[in-house]
Amino acid sequence: MPPRRVVTGRSQEPRQRFAEELRQLRAGSGASLRQLGERLGWDWSLFGKMEKGETLGGPEVVQALDQHYGTPGLLLALWEVALGDKTQFQEQYRRYMGLEAEAVSMWHFAVSVLPGFFQTPNYASELLAAGGYTGDALTQQVEARLGRQDLLEGVGALPFRTILSEASLRTAMRDGQAWREQLEHIAELTMRPNVVVHVLPFSAGLHGLDSTDLSFLRQPDGRTVAYTENAYRGDLIEENGTVERLQRAYDGVRDLALSPAESRKFILGMLEAAPCTPST
Repeated sequence: MPPRRVVTGRSQEPRQRFAEELRQLRAGSGASLRQLGERLGWDWSLFGKMEKGETLGGPEVVQALDQHYGTPGLLLALWEVALGDKTQFQEQYRRYMGLEAEAVSMWHFAVSVLPGFFQTPNYASELLAAGGYTGDALTQQVEARLGRQDLLEGVGALPFRTILSEASLRTAMRDGQAWREQLEHIAELTMRPNVVVHVLPFSAGLHGLDSTDLSFLRQPDGRTVAYTENAYRGDLIEENGTVERLQRAYDGVRDLALSPAESRKFILGMLEAAPCTPST
């Protein structure tokens, strides 16, 4: 269902409405993204992502925008509504989480960031903070993400296969030691009997899944559902024909990826080259 519209023509979906207000206020001021960044002291690319709905930013930057545009409290209020949004996306994600809990096996492709099942607390915290979470909301999101990792542990652990693009492995954390710990964690996971890891190197070239993370869940009744996700949107796919098409694309990417043994060597090589002390 498309976002509801009222007579103003503006979106009633909170994240989109927030992004629209940011775009219109900047357009009205006549400033470019670079000029806005220079005036407020933030990287201009952050404002670009906020105006596209790719991130909400944090409360500090939103308050600075309110002050800059002379809209005291308006943008912060829209930001708070967007942060707590209960839209169709979240409903789909909740349904996906229910299906994940019931799954008998799962396979996954990571195009940009490491899968939640593989993330250390530090990695999850840095990633979610970059997406706009702060304070208690950040803590809750990190705890929820780490709690999902129980599915890969203990008796009846979920069989899990993932293809990690080299890009997801080359995008390091700011803290060198924290990044080293993340790589060590991945290396440990490759030794689990229920976990299979492939690395898709840059040398594999173009492929059919170059723009989105993708997960498949095999259900107890034998059917498979898929979930695609990017920086600001997720879609649960249950229609058989579409799931099969995505599965064929996934199989094609797996054919291009390194074997599990080669992938482990690749990750261990990265670990050897990783810094041993926090970056400055």
